[in-house]
Amino acid sequence: MTRILIDTDVILDFFFDRKPFSDNAAQIISLCESKKMKGYVTPVMISNIYYLLRQTAKHEKVIENLKLLLSITEILEIKRASIIQALNSPFKDFEDALQNYAAESDQIDVIITRNTKDYKNSALGIMTPDNYLKMIAGQLK
Repeated sequence: MTRILIDTDVILDFFFDRKPFSDNAAQIISLCESKKMKGYVTPVMISNIYYLLRQTAKHEKVIENLKLLLSITEILEIKRASIIQALNSPFKDFEDALQNYAAESDQIDVIITRNTKDYKNSALGIMTPDNYLKMIAGQLK
């Protein structure tokens, strides 16, 4: 089964219904929910998503949304080695570096993000939701 890390921007597209990106984000989440692929997030992402959702919704609603997300996805561990790699990496964004090295250490197949340029230093497959959905379209039939 394909293992994907769903980047924060894709999850926020889903929760905030940010058009035109939310439809693809919903499809990615749905594929994880139906067990056609295994989706992952990181603890840092959960914290950031909480903070951003909390700007527009009550604590209880945000917690409900995060519980929904965690019922569909797994959480990658961010180990010391991944943090050290991130600190010493050429990544411009530390959060992206953390996510990348956590994904590498857990043998994630692809990182799904709209910000592919942020992962130009990654050894993993990096795809937008749109490109990923187009690539796997034949496999899902």
